[in-house]
Amino acid sequence: MNSYEKFAGFYDQLMREDIDYERIADYIENIFTEYDIDPELVCDLACGTGNVTIPLAKRGYEMIAVDKSVQMLNIAREKAASAHVDILFLNQNITKLDLFGTCDAFLCMIDGVNYILNPQSLEKMFERIKKCFINPKGLFIFDISTFYKLSEIIGNNIFIHDGDDIFYTWENKYYKDKRLADMYLNFFIKEKRGYKRFCEHHLQRAYKQSEIKYALKKAGFTDIRTYEPLTFNAPENECQRIVFAAR
Repeated sequence: MNSYEKFAGFYDQLMREDIDYERIADYIENIFTEYDIDPELVCDLACGTGNVTIPLAKRGYEMIAVDKSVQMLNIAREKAASAHVDILFLNQNITKLDLFGTCDAFLCMIDGVNYILNPQSLEKMFERIKKCFINPKGLFIFDISTFYKLSEIIGNNIFIHDGDDIFYTWENKYYKDKRLADMYLNFFIKEKRGYKRFCEHHLQRAYKQSEIKYALKKAGFTDIRTYEPLTFNAPENECQRIVFAAR
């Protein structure tokens, strides 16, 4: 269960404390340059509230944004309107992608792939993108929280965030046999008359780098490269995030 139904309204406030989306947009453009492509139409999978989609749209890319959360998409649409950019938003599960045509590039940033719990579903998504929706020489860029991060850093640990308006506990259970990180977040949101409480339950799969590469090759991608975030350095064993670029 990871619908973001109640979390959507507070997602940006929390995520922007740790993530610089403009730098991610810069980095994506640097990868485009590294692969010597100049895409016009880009599809952002698991787009959330549009934090990657909108900066790229403002830079002149024609954007399609896909997410299964209606609540997230509603916020993204409002932000796009405020930014005066025209983006096609689609309410779809990315494992059952159905576009009107092909795109020059695909993105899936900030753990979207980890939420695909079934490896066969991931393989089918890669295959569907490669065979149906990505143009020849098109590029697929995505990242994952690493096996090391989910099994060791997230693991069976508890984290606490104590902000001015939001307090939450983040309790985790890692199921080694299933390779699943089970995350239970308990939020307390400050309001005029005290705090409002709600909970979120998220599951992510811990994929190994070799498994992702195998799935990409099986789907037909040939030029596959991996990096540490915001760099072109090869990932180290204990890095917590890996960026993949494939075509």
